Order: sequence, then C-alpha cells, then structure tokens
Amino acid sequence: QVQLVESGGGLVQAGGSLRLSCAAAGSISGIKVMGWYRQAPGKQRELVARITSSMITGYADSVKGRFIISRDNAKNMVYLQMNSLSSEDTAVYYCSLTQFGGTHWGQGTQVIVSS
Repeated sequence: QVQLVESGGGLVQAGGSLRLSCAAAGSISGIKVMGWYRQAPGKQRELVARITSSMITGYADSVKGRFIISRDNAKNMVYLQMNSLSSEDTAVYYCSLTQFGGTHWGQGTQVIVSS
C-alpha cells in the first residue's frame, strides 16, 4: 500500500507563485517515477511534470519554463514550484508515484489562480 499526501495548494493572484509538496509513504520500491498531474473543471487529467529516481525531468509544453519539479529521494518527497501562474493553471493537482505494480495517486490539492 502506498500513500501520497499533497500540500501547498491555495489561492494566488495571476503572476504569483506556489510550491506544492507531496509526501509518499508505505510500500515504496527504489525504482519509481514521481509526477504531478492536474485536472481542471470539465477537462481530463493531464500530465504536468514528472521526475525519475535519476532526476530526469519532463514537462508539459504549457508549463515549460514556469514550473520546476524536484524530489528528495531520501525523504520520498516530490515538489512542484509553480511560477508565473495564470488562470489557465487553475486545477486540482495530483501527485503520482509509478513503480513496479502500478501508479498510485494522492487525493489532490486545489490551486486557484485569480486574474
């Protein structure tokens, strides 16, 4: 069993920044990819960023240059630094962990960007 708990969401003005955190606990193997997804109202869940255990990162085109994903393997934490936020970034953000056996999800944290 894997548990993922996100934090750091909230209300921010356009142009502002937020930092999301995700803590992973439970049956976690050493080989895993962690990531952030988001789902806006009426839209499908989409990948925002992902990072491997070797710190290789990947980003959606919509967030490149604005968001930074990082992780602390020793603490089983993953972070998402979000800068230059716009109303299009408003969504519920979900942390994910993928390892042998499947993908696990957090409960989500709401990010609202006011214009």
